Amino acid sequence: MVENSFLVFPNIDPIIFSLGPLHVRWYGLMYLVGFVAAYLLAHKRLENTSWSKEQLSDLLFWSFVGVILGGRIGYVLFYQFELFLAEPAYLFKIWAGGMSFHGGLIGVLVAMYWRARKMNSTFLQVGDFVAPLVPIGLGAGRIGNFLNAELWGRTTDVPWAIIFPNAGNVPRHPSQLYEFALEGVLLFIILWLYSAKPRPVGAVSGLFLLGYGAFRFIVEFFREPDAHLGLYDIGLSQGQMLCIPMIGLGLWLMVRAYRQQSTVTTNNQSNKA
Repeated sequence: MVENSFLVFPNIDPIIFSLGPLHVRWYGLMYLVGFVAAYLLAHKRLENTSWSKEQLSDLLFWSFVGVILGGRIGYVLFYQFELFLAEPAYLFKIWAGGMSFHGGLIGVLVAMYWRARKMNSTFLQVGDFVAPLVPIGLGAGRIGNFLNAELWGRTTDVPWAIIFPNAGNVPRHPSQLYEFALEGVLLFIILWLYSAKPRPVGAVSGLFLLGYGAFRFIVEFFREPDAHLGLYDIGLSQGQMLCIPMIGLGLWLMVRAYRQQSTVTTNNQSNKA
């Protein structure tokens, strides 16, 4: 539907259907789709490891738990800290909404560190395995944001601008779809192709941090900042500030991985000589 030459977001009920007190929501369904897709792709990659199916299932399960717990805690601490101080119980009000990718990432990292010890692997080896699977969930989550008509973009007059409900009745960037395209589709393609060949340990993890950080940093210029946070004096959003250390860490991991590989290769050549 078009109004004043701009698209108007259709009236989509966030609840798909209800079974008594149980409400199945689009956002929850997208999380499930992302998890199932990651599970299937992980089994495809399992043949290149020495892990069992049981070890893989445990890794994915606890990573999923890490996403949920870390995502919620991160959102409250990064974006609603003052509200949390005023009302600590807000942390547990999951029905009120609010998830943070950066918090979810920390939750996954904790889960991976714990499971790596159980799997007789290193933290970075597990990270290199998991990294190409993450964009699937990210992309599904952004579609969930779009269907919920939340996390919309800044005002604009581009032809594909959308008027979202409860967003001031003005045309805005569909930034959720930008994130789906960059953080979901493009990042998945890059990581999947890059990890298809043997890489030094830590390089795939580094590329994920670098790629996500860079793509999210770019999209934040089109995404409406959180109303209660706004922009920092330097013109950057909270999301961009959180991406800067990700980009730096990703670059460091990749440089470190290839330097260590070069050192090993040089030592091997010296030993043969």
